[in-house]
Amino acid sequence: MPRPYASSVIDASADDVWALLRDFGGLAEWHPALDTCEIEPGPPSPQVGAVRRLTNQAGTFRERLLALDDAARSQTYEFLESPFPVRRYIATIRVAPVTDSGKAFAEWWAEFDTDADGEKALTEVFADAVFGAGLKAVADHLAK
Repeated sequence: MPRPYASSVIDASADDVWALLRDFGGLAEWHPALDTCEIEPGPPSPQVGAVRRLTNQAGTFRERLLALDDAARSQTYEFLESPFPVRRYIATIRVAPVTDSGKAFAEWWAEFDTDADGEKALTEVFADAVFGAGLKAVADHLAK
């Protein structure tokens, strides 16, 4: 099972980074790969069970929030619909303080199933264009 992963040390406090990331409906405000992000009718953001609809050049995604843990500063969500040929996609983003500097350590990863011939390319897309680019965008957004 592939596990794309990205991490970054962000020059902001863990609380500030988490305040931005915990808003399940706010992803398009800072992620460069997204055009829109809207919460669908039902549970509101960031309540567990909330569903967000994301759009970008690849198509439309629907994701459901599975877990939100403010104490651990983590959020887990799943794909309900995706233009990518994946099955059982579950992702987590987590933030922790870097205690000797006051900065934040953020990590983002997923596990998913796909056909063997697409596994390497999809792992790279998620690790680099989604997670890595997203964490860089968080740092840039908070540096303003």
